[in-house]
Amino acid sequence: MGRDAAGGHRGAPGPPLAPGPGFRTFIGTFPPHRHPAVMIRVTFLGTAAARPTVGRNVSGLSVQREGEIVLFDCGEGTQRQMMRYGTGFAVGAIFITHIHADHFLGLTGLLRTMGLQGRTEPMVVYGPPGSARALGQAVHLGVERVPFPVDIREVEAGTRVGKGDWFIDVFPVQHGIRAVGYALQEADRLGRFDVERARALGVPEGPAFGRLHRGETVEAADGRLVGPDQVVGPARPGRRVVYTGDTRPTASVVDAARGADLLIHDATFLAEDAERARETGHSTTVEAAEVAREAGVRRLALTHVSARYAEVPHLLEGEARAVFAETVVAYDGLTVEVPYAEGGEEES
Repeated sequence: MGRDAAGGHRGAPGPPLAPGPGFRTFIGTFPPHRHPAVMIRVTFLGTAAARPTVGRNVSGLSVQREGEIVLFDCGEGTQRQMMRYGTGFAVGAIFITHIHADHFLGLTGLLRTMGLQGRTEPMVVYGPPGSARALGQAVHLGVERVPFPVDIREVEAGTRVGKGDWFIDVFPVQHGIRAVGYALQEADRLGRFDVERARALGVPEGPAFGRLHRGETVEAADGRLVGPDQVVGPARPGRRVVYTGDTRPTASVVDAARGADLLIHDATFLAEDAERARETGHSTTVEAAEVAREAGVRRLALTHVSARYAEVPHLLEGEARAVFAETVVAYDGLTVEVPYAEGGEEES
């Protein structure tokens, strides 16, 4: 494959990319007789490197867990992408990986749009060490004031930000400037409840089942005590979604992504441009796939795609899948639901 004068690849565009076998977009709802699991939905708002193209905006990622939404990076035009792909603006926090312009310049417009929509709730913007000044300038740019509190917090690698049953882990990456990656991690879930075993032990159906599942001892119909260890299996791990931002392939990313359900990794270049990737602090498709394989992740999504590959994203996907089969090249608007590792769409 040759290159054109602009540094791109000549040749006809490949077929439209569809999610690979391990990926699925959100379709439909659960039947009324089933209890839906807690949903994690990832929407790619921008997947281009450095500058937008006709088909790709610069970096932005929305992650929704039930009714809570967080943004990872907020490149210029992110608010427009949120409208286009229907993620909504009820964002609880924004996590910026580093202060290259294509990752945070969208803050100015997004916060003002939220203000015009009547938002009054505080917003927290997280960034790596040394980012507060630039982030503050973006927040307060212009003569209009943001009509709600915006708290800017610098976070170092090793920090855990969170509450309740999920949180965000901050981990180090390598990009030539101060930069971090983020991992959304759920707390362990209760073990699976053995309904048939509980019935066999004489536990009355109803509230007693719930109490047993939550760890309480209950009384069976014949007066015997039944403990949770008799009917509840071992705790099940929560899901993990890892976003690297811009980075070289590093051991710290492998560690952060160990066993992740979804790894979203920088893949700015094809393998033939490995030297350019090293010079600019980015990764190739093959390097990202090698990280995914070593970390034992379930799925890999490649993002931060150089404009030189705008017409041939299938080349990136082909390279990566040769190393790690469960790979997709993300595109703007791609929505991925992250299921539980045991494959269930129902919680029990």
